[in-house]
Amino acid sequence: MSGVRVLVGTHKGAFILTSDEKREKWEIDGPHFAGWDIYHVNGSPVNPNRLYASQTSGWFGQVIQRSDDGGKTWEPVGNKFAYEGTPGTHLWYDGTQHPWEFKRVWRLEPSLTDADTVYAGVEDAALFRSTDGGQNWEELPGLRDVKGNLWQPGAGGMCLHTILLDPNHSQRMFVAISAAGAFRTDDGAQTWRPINNGLKSNFELPDANAEVGHCVHNIAMHPSRPDVLFMQKHWDVMRSDDGGDLWREVSGNLPSDFGFPIAVHAREPNTIYVIPIKSDSEHYPPEGKLRVYRSRSGGEEWEALTNGLPQSDCYVNILRSALAVDSLDECGLYFGTTGGQVYASNDSGDTWKAIATNLPAVFSVEVQTLR
Repeated sequence: MSGVRVLVGTHKGAFILTSDEKREKWEIDGPHFAGWDIYHVNGSPVNPNRLYASQTSGWFGQVIQRSDDGGKTWEPVGNKFAYEGTPGTHLWYDGTQHPWEFKRVWRLEPSLTDADTVYAGVEDAALFRSTDGGQNWEELPGLRDVKGNLWQPGAGGMCLHTILLDPNHSQRMFVAISAAGAFRTDDGAQTWRPINNGLKSNFELPDANAEVGHCVHNIAMHPSRPDVLFMQKHWDVMRSDDGGDLWREVSGNLPSDFGFPIAVHAREPNTIYVIPIKSDSEHYPPEGKLRVYRSRSGGEEWEALTNGLPQSDCYVNILRSALAVDSLDECGLYFGTTGGQVYASNDSGDTWKAIATNLPAVFSVEVQTLR
């Protein structure tokens, strides 16, 4: 019998939600690492019981946790994240240069082929890799060679928050950084190039069409079409049909094109989901109505999905890593809010229900489909 395991990182610990393939009744386990910020929890596609978690604290620093039994037990692994060579400097909020300083791990992305290989996106923005299950970490420094001195923190810091691995090309990877933009490697992370052509940041950059410096919030792709990318930018929902070489706006009839997460339906590569937020200063749904928007046309037209979601007096936010999809026959979707709710749909977004309430603020949501 198949089922799902939803991995939730929050402001005060991690929670694991499980259900069978009907996704009607849920069990909640947690909190794991109670009291700690858990920026991200993710599982290996090779070995679903291998989980990695980023446990971080302003007082106690960064801890990577690993589980080999689906989250029943955990052990701390390697926590040394050292930039290669002399780190140098990057732009600061006031336009001056500021030393590169490691703060935390935002994203953990296990390899598609090896359970012991995992990538980490960190703040200050850089990409690290471990090939021994998280015990040791090495920076892949070629990324910061791409005009790293011009990267600048967004409101939430200068974080590498998105890592996409191309299932058809083992040497290709995409990353996104706030506020630097999107980048691609075609040679296994040895060299990188910015893929921001077509992005416009009229209110954030002196040069709205700059090669780097754009505040990209998230990127998504369907594994069957890795050259087709969808982006939620600071403002604008974007699409690329050539691996990021050129982007075009597909915000269409959305009530706001500001938001954080974006996701692609597991079985319909042209169906995408976003959750609009009113603005970059008012981080809550437009009109206080929590609506997931779905496009079945790759972004040309959008429809509001509201059944089961609060449609008045709702002032939560949904962060960039807090939306995920499963791969069951009827695609399921999951998202978490800063109000501590986790909502789920077992019918591609047509209807929703809260499967967890009163959690701490949700930072991230990932889902594993268990066969």
